[in-house]
Amino acid sequence: MKATINDVAKLAGVSIKTVSRVINNEPGVRQNTIDKVTAAVTELNYQPNQSARSLAGNKSYVVGFVYDNPNAYYIIDMQHGILDACKKHHFELLIHPVDSKSDNLLNELKDMLRQSRVSGLVLTPPLSEMTEVTDMLTETGVKFVRVISGKNQTLSTPCVFIDDRTAAFNITEHLIEQGHNKIAFFSGEEVHHSTGERLAGYLDALKAHNLDSRDEWIFAGEYSFESGVENGKKLVELTDKPTAVFACNDEIAAGTLFAARLQGLDVPADLAIAGFEDNPFSRQTWPKLTTAAQPTKTIASQAAELLFKHLRLPAKKEQAIENCMFEPELVVRESTQSR
Repeated sequence: MKATINDVAKLAGVSIKTVSRVINNEPGVRQNTIDKVTAAVTELNYQPNQSARSLAGNKSYVVGFVYDNPNAYYIIDMQHGILDACKKHHFELLIHPVDSKSDNLLNELKDMLRQSRVSGLVLTPPLSEMTEVTDMLTETGVKFVRVISGKNQTLSTPCVFIDDRTAAFNITEHLIEQGHNKIAFFSGEEVHHSTGERLAGYLDALKAHNLDSRDEWIFAGEYSFESGVENGKKLVELTDKPTAVFACNDEIAAGTLFAARLQGLDVPADLAIAGFEDNPFSRQTWPKLTTAAQPTKTIASQAAELLFKHLRLPAKKEQAIENCMFEPELVVRESTQSR
């Protein structure tokens, strides 16, 4: 028989109203009470009725994940991380992909907010880095948390920062330490701040080791396998060829590796290749790719936790904006190591 809120209240030794306050993450409940109610919910496998909760409190128990990103691995990990937090807080998740280049983007988002009545949003690049989007959301009063590339800084909304620049510096320095002084950079789309941050880290490392940067070794591209293939073919046509490539993500790196194979190049003897993000591409190629491990699922979960904390704050209450930061860690594999 399905457990009810009455059963939870009886087992925890508290009132039904207290159980409701704990489930709805309302402020002012003592921690020992929260612990008793949470234990009872777990023991009874109690599942709150989201529709009833929304009607009773005139409040939506749904948060949204809005994104525009071609990287399926990134999106799946983001979804799983946000869902983990949603289950903990008894919320549902609305997933809403958009085209960030669409002229109708803002109207589409406004329609989604009206129809779904979401309590808050998690935004990922490039949407999280578009001022027209964040300004519109601020005007509508919906709370949101942004995942953005860059170091911790003072912004008006909660953010999860990714220190792409330092991670890119570490990747490039690793290539230099392997004996490479001609290193190419394969870019993602410029609309993503991560592209500029990773390029800056690459240039920082060259400068730190007194190596010149050359425009012809910096290739414009997209965050896709096909972009890596295309730029990999261009690379081998250069008269003065780089001996290593730092690709903006693992899909680009995998495409570069494919192009190198087509040209009969040995990796890493003829061309060392490093990627970024540590998605499954980096472990499914041969040789496996050196990369920067970006804990996307953990980042997503942390972003959702910041959102839930933000949602619990009373309206118009003055507050310090909470942020957190992640630095992707260098993972060295066979694609850059001398044999």
